Amino acid sequence: MIRILLAEDEQAMREHLTRALQKSNYEVVAVDRGTAAVPYLESEKFDLLLTDIVMPEMDGIELAQHCAKVSPDTQVMFITGFSGVTLRAGESVPKAKILSKPFHLKDLVLEVQRLFEPDSIGELN
Repeated sequence: MIRILLAEDEQAMREHLTRALQKSNYEVVAVDRGTAAVPYLESEKFDLLLTDIVMPEMDGIELAQHCAKVSPDTQVMFITGFSGVTLRAGESVPKAKILSKPFHLKDLVLEVQRLFEPDSIGELN
């Protein structure tokens, strides 16, 4: 089962994202800030770090950079409602996917599926 570490400081958003991902058969560990995610990254294996960018204590970009050091195989997807930080995130973690709020939960699930499902076109080539 694909494991996702979700770091989102807004409680309602965190709960909605967790439910949507669990309904799609992903295992989700959800935390309310970047500093709470660090011990999980350092002690457990996750396939995806799904993180808000703007959070107290440690922002999502700092968290993604730490993730790259301690868990380089973990993919990163940013979620943000602030267009100004999107460019900074793309420059700081160029391989990360960025999803701008507001988005529909089905769009998030589709983006996560795209990360982990083999590309059928690529398999044909």
